Amino acid sequence: MLFLLIPCRTYCTGAVLSANSQIFRYARLGQIETARRVFEEMANKSIISWNSIIAGYFQNNRPHDAQHLFDSMPERNIASWNGMISGYVKNRMIREARGFFDIMPERNVVSWTAMVRGYVQEGIISEAESLFWQMPEKNVVSWTVMLGGLIQDSRIDEARRLFDSMPEKDVVARTNMISGYCQEGRMAEARDLFDEMPRRNIISWTTMISGYTQNLKVDVARKLFEVMPEKNEVSWTAMLTGYTQCGRIEEASELFKRMPEKSVISCNAMILGFGQNRKVAEARQVFDRMREKDDGTWSAMIKGYERNGFELEALDMFTLMQRTGVRPNYPSLMSVLTVCASLAILDHGRQIHAKSVKSHFDSDVFVASALITVYVKCGDLVKAKRVFDRFAPKDVVMWNSMITGYAQHGLGEEALQVFREMCSLGMAPDDVTFVGVLSACSYTGRVKEGLEIFELMRLDYSVDPTAEHYACMVDLLGRAGHVHKAMNLIENMPIEADAVVWGALLGACRTHMNLDLAEVAAKKLLLLEPKNAGPYILLSNIYASKGRWEDVAELRKVMRVRNVSKSPGCSWIEVEKRVHMFTGGDGVGHPEYVMIVGMLERLGGLLREAGYCPDGSFVLHDVDEEQKVHSLGYHSEKLAVAFGLLKVPEGMPIRVMKNLRVCGDCHSAIKLIAKVTGREIILRDANRFHHFKDGLCSCRDYW
Repeated sequence: MLFLLIPCRTYCTGAVLSANSQIFRYARLGQIETARRVFEEMANKSIISWNSIIAGYFQNNRPHDAQHLFDSMPERNIASWNGMISGYVKNRMIREARGFFDIMPERNVVSWTAMVRGYVQEGIISEAESLFWQMPEKNVVSWTVMLGGLIQDSRIDEARRLFDSMPEKDVVARTNMISGYCQEGRMAEARDLFDEMPRRNIISWTTMISGYTQNLKVDVARKLFEVMPEKNEVSWTAMLTGYTQCGRIEEASELFKRMPEKSVISCNAMILGFGQNRKVAEARQVFDRMREKDDGTWSAMIKGYERNGFELEALDMFTLMQRTGVRPNYPSLMSVLTVCASLAILDHGRQIHAKSVKSHFDSDVFVASALITVYVKCGDLVKAKRVFDRFAPKDVVMWNSMITGYAQHGLGEEALQVFREMCSLGMAPDDVTFVGVLSACSYTGRVKEGLEIFELMRLDYSVDPTAEHYACMVDLLGRAGHVHKAMNLIENMPIEADAVVWGALLGACRTHMNLDLAEVAAKKLLLLEPKNAGPYILLSNIYASKGRWEDVAELRKVMRVRNVSKSPGCSWIEVEKRVHMFTGGDGVGHPEYVMIVGMLERLGGLLREAGYCPDGSFVLHDVDEEQKVHSLGYHSEKLAVAFGLLKVPEGMPIRVMKNLRVCGDCHSAIKLIAKVTGREIILRDANRFHHFKDGLCSCRDYW
């Protein structure tokens, strides 16, 4: 009989062990319901079986189910209680963990350490410390957890005292201490500890190398890297990232080629590095060669395109990312929102807004600020204000986005109203706030209010004016015709006037045709920015408007000699989620050019009937009147508006963007186009927005 019982007991024990193993495996794979079925079907459930299924529920973020099972256990051991504490700690439920800790019938070093770890994880270091010193016994893990807490709290000297008092220091504790010194930039102390280590592992070596790279000591890191006894992909990636962060892309590329295995993380680092160094083609090569890609790969490539001016490619990449089943992550959403704002493409912006809501990113303050910027730059202030009003609490960046948005649209009173509300709620304005408020005053001719705010900025808000604030004031005075007062302000500035300040004065001189001061401002600008075409063009415009063609020719000659090129006028419009580009004076490359020309001809007849007369002073070449009229008729913004009239449905605004300032003739013409066609046209140029409707512009011709 005894002979028969022994195999049975062996079988039962083996079956239980097998079932426990299955519970663990299914839980780890996220198949907790399957794990529960295995548990329920067990004829003999041991304490280990109960502990395994409870741990599985915690692992799958179902702490309430775990609690329910714990309450149902026929018997418990100390591992059961410790499992509850660890489970709650992993689910960031520190109060619940402490509740169990306080009522435990007995505790061991694992119980105490789990609780200390929970407080460290939550950043409640004082409570972790209090508990640590109450521990009746400590092991090397307890000491190391507390050491990590002090390092995390940037209490590096206290961490060192704790480290020195440790009865046993293992490789993990020593490596943590090295990491702490590296985080504080105390590299000599980190290196001393590293050199004193009786035994180092690959993590110790990599931590030291990462410390050097993070503190921009890449050459020292490389020497250490070369003498490492063994390297893994983390070591290679740490060294690679060090080079890319320092902008040493050639050395990063050389190291990348040497890597025995190119992990996804290292490839992502290389794509980011190439993108940061304007090597977009090289970044794309790395991207295309990757067999496996994660969401970081896609966001790195999208960021590379966005940062280097390849906006349409960034949008295409974002679309391709989703087609391959990769969900947008935070960096990719931020990059694409930047593109939508830059190109002012509203349909794409709305799509990204919907995706950010679906992914719960819209509750992030930076995403909300980016969404406000998109709607502002697309000319949809109602939607921008809606996002702004729904978000709480607002930070200074969001308030600034709204103030600047109203300013760019020429809505000075609305900008000032938001500013007053911001101050009344106790939110302290910063230097960016005042740039927005002063710009709002400048764009709407509120000279008195602008001067008062400029004074209050320093006296009431302790914000010292920068060159950018002075540029706003020069612009404010200059636009209003007080060009000499603007010059006096520049001469009495306590700081050196930069190119932005002199550029504001030159722009005012062009508006009010003050050639003497224009030449002074232009000469200053040419000294400060000899390669910037802007000053040459503005001065050339003034000469051309006065018929001084010899001076225009001389300026153009100087530009050729100095190899300074002017950006061509370019306008674009989004229709049915496609961006259509038009370059100054020529739309021949567009597939629907014939239809566009036909629309321009029809508009020409309607405008002449409405009293429009082309203003040849905006043609900056010495040509006859007929050529001037032809040239004016094919400015890029007119081509884009004509295309919009053909393609954008009635009742919807036509939204056009331009890379340069809209010319006076186009401004007059588009006002009339809006009137004769009964359409609303929103034009964003390099400076601001113009909302054309019923023959009027929102700027009230003050621009």
